Amino acid sequence: MRREATNSCPTCRKTGEWLTGPHGLFCSHRCKLIDLGKWLGGEHVISEPLRPEHLEKYADLPAGEYLDKPEPE
Repeated sequence: MRREATNSCPTCRKTGEWLTGPHGLFCSHRCKLIDLGKWLGGEHVISEPLRPEHLEKYADLPAGEYLDKPEPE
């Protein structure tokens, strides 16, 4: 039996298997609405349009746990 990958809720940082639930990346409807409010209020923004060269360094990543870990600063 395959075990689902654990991820962190982008809003509250709780960990769980959120991708299998009804709220996608988020642990709850509340966290999903908080994130939406931040986008609509301008707190979250995309500073420039994405271009293919922005994603080139990720082309060779294997699928799985590495996609959920942010890069060190």
